Amino acid sequence: MEFVEPYLPIGSFDPYPEWLRHQFDGVIRRFKTGGQWRELPTEFATWSTVYNRFRQWPCP
Repeated sequence: MEFVEPYLPIGSFDPYPEWLRHQFDGVIRRFKTGGQWRELPTEFATWSTVYNRFRQWPCP
């Protein structure tokens, strides 16, 4: 978790809310499979929500 903590938003919630974890898992799945964003299963949230979450992360 130390590796990804800097990229997750810090807020008043602890632990991170479940929906945020699903979005993070969606980003990981997209890069593991090499598929398109639109091919993400809805169990992670809509593809556009997951993509927007990824775009909000700062580049290292």
